[in-house]
Amino acid sequence: MVETFPTSYSRGRRHFVGSAAALGAVMMSSVRAARAENMITLPFPEGPRSRPLTTAFPNKGEMILQRIRPPLLETPFEVFDQGILTPNDQFFVRWHLASIPQQIDVTTFRLMVGGHVNRPLSLSLSEVLELPRVELVAVNQCSGNSRGFFQPRVPGGEWGNGAMGNARWTGFRLRDLLDRAGVKAGAVQVQFNGLDGPTFPATPDFKKSLSIDHARDGEVIVAYLMNGEQMPLLNGFPLRLIVPGWYSTYWVKMLSHIEVLDRPDDNFWMKTAYRIPDTPGANVSPTETGYKTTPINRMLPRSFVTNLKTGDNVKAGATIDVRGIAFGGDCGVKNVGLSTDGGVTWITTKLGVNEGKYSFRGWRARVGVPASGVLTLSVRCTNTQGETQSWTPNWNPGGYMRNSIETTVLNIV
Repeated sequence: MVETFPTSYSRGRRHFVGSAAALGAVMMSSVRAARAENMITLPFPEGPRSRPLTTAFPNKGEMILQRIRPPLLETPFEVFDQGILTPNDQFFVRWHLASIPQQIDVTTFRLMVGGHVNRPLSLSLSEVLELPRVELVAVNQCSGNSRGFFQPRVPGGEWGNGAMGNARWTGFRLRDLLDRAGVKAGAVQVQFNGLDGPTFPATPDFKKSLSIDHARDGEVIVAYLMNGEQMPLLNGFPLRLIVPGWYSTYWVKMLSHIEVLDRPDDNFWMKTAYRIPDTPGANVSPTETGYKTTPINRMLPRSFVTNLKTGDNVKAGATIDVRGIAFGGDCGVKNVGLSTDGGVTWITTKLGVNEGKYSFRGWRARVGVPASGVLTLSVRCTNTQGETQSWTPNWNPGGYMRNSIETTVLNIV
């Protein structure tokens, strides 16, 4: 029997279209609205010192406003202490191009598959749902997450640690779609394009590509549900590419066109943008030049304390609960260590539920508070491939792939 759209699609379509149509007006007015709301202090070494918190965007709760057009909205970090799945209404938002559709009619939308294939496809959303359904929990992290902490400072969106999120994505395997189209021999890469577009003709359209083997590995999916609900417009409704273990520049939103290529993709967003030094950790000296680069790709392990923040007070002599999240990058979490002595010794924390190798993993520990001074908590994730976090932050001119050990300094009172 052919599967129909989930109730949330059909029942919510009228409301969704109305909300989407209002997006342009929200973008124009949200600066004024944000100024009337709360400000958040930022801990960046070279600024900015604060940003507004806003609730002005459709289908979004309180977010840190970095930019209006195209939207850059950061998840307030305390959200990550609520659970390992990030709520849709506070999931970070990052667009590259300013021309974003104001409404999408689900009855006329088509997903196109063409290029080096035997059978070009033009599929409705109803036809898309005929493909076998799969679910995957995976972290979506911006390449420049935590860029605001880079020293020396680099240009680009000055994110804190909230340009990431973890969701349960429901959709279909990209491999199944490509098999339906029939990939021809000699295919090299698969290119993805969404409904967003450039405002000016000289601006390159945003397109990303994966190797044919990666695209067909059975783990890359096209999602139509996010945490079991209709995906918010700002997070890519109606279809979004999910590339687990890789940075979100590849997670194309509002996916509409897939082209199989018989040659390497040389478009701007692959050949020039989102490239990293071809060195361990994408690390170079700020004065270094002439190094080889490669397109950014797999994520690295990271971990954070979520229930406490630098500057919080703790009672002298008490025993406190410390908890947080970790992820292994492109594989699972092996262990998470917590240190109170600058890394001389490490406590092995207790890991929470395992939602799969690409998901956040919760962790917790009990720590004794000294009689005076400060309590410094350092957290370190080691993934199942044996990679671990370093004390020394990496540096590159793109501000990409920060994954050094995070520290939280608490006042003892």
